[in-house]
Amino acid sequence: MTCTSQFRWTSSACSDAGRVREINEDAYLDEAELGRWAVADGMGGHAVGDLASRLVIDALKRLGPPVSMKAFIADARAHLQVANGQLRQEAARRQVQRIGSTVVALLACDRFCGYVWAGDSRLYLVRDRQLRQLTRDHSQVEALKSLGVITDEEARHHPAQHMITRAVGATDLLELDDDAIEVADGDIFLLCSDGLSNEIGEDDMLAVLTTAAHDTAPGQLVSLALERGGRDNITAVVVRAEDPYAADKTLLNPSP
Repeated sequence: MTCTSQFRWTSSACSDAGRVREINEDAYLDEAELGRWAVADGMGGHAVGDLASRLVIDALKRLGPPVSMKAFIADARAHLQVANGQLRQEAARRQVQRIGSTVVALLACDRFCGYVWAGDSRLYLVRDRQLRQLTRDHSQVEALKSLGVITDEEARHHPAQHMITRAVGATDLLELDDDAIEVADGDIFLLCSDGLSNEIGEDDMLAVLTTAAHDTAPGQLVSLALERGGRDNITAVVVRAEDPYAADKTLLNPSP
């Protein structure tokens, strides 16, 4: 028995190489009908980052139908561990130190969403017109923020902002974090690479996500990041949940 979502999901995505880099090393997964989405960011400065991000996304595409939220998360973790081994082998074959990618994945099952991540690609939630970051970056800048050494604004422009501490393919044993959240009618999720979150702040994200049409929001976010500099590859996946059985839905039942 599969764990189908109780929500009607719609999603759209946009990705751009940015104004500086010639190759887009980001990749994404946008499969609303299967309840799974992801963003992967090939590690800048390392060999064939675009290969790494595509391999990570391909691994998540092979996920089977979930039987429970816990099993869905476990399956995603297992597939990412396989991808980690493949990237380690490829790096050895090419005689380079590493070929790696960040990842953040969102998985829908029943009334819940699970999420799994490594690195600084992020997941945000908009609920009741408030935006909240659900993931916590695996990065040196995040460590400085947690110690109170720098502010959120300083972190966006810190010299070490691209130095991450976890990634698929970085080490023989991949460390992943995961969590889950109960979904509410009208929830909006944003998955993005750091090329977006390093260029625009949360106020701008919230403004776009609460005003733009669902199919144009990712493009508007990417365009805004390009306007602010576009110094890295930029990817945004926007996911919306609608509960067709929500108590506050107004139904029209004409008289015969």
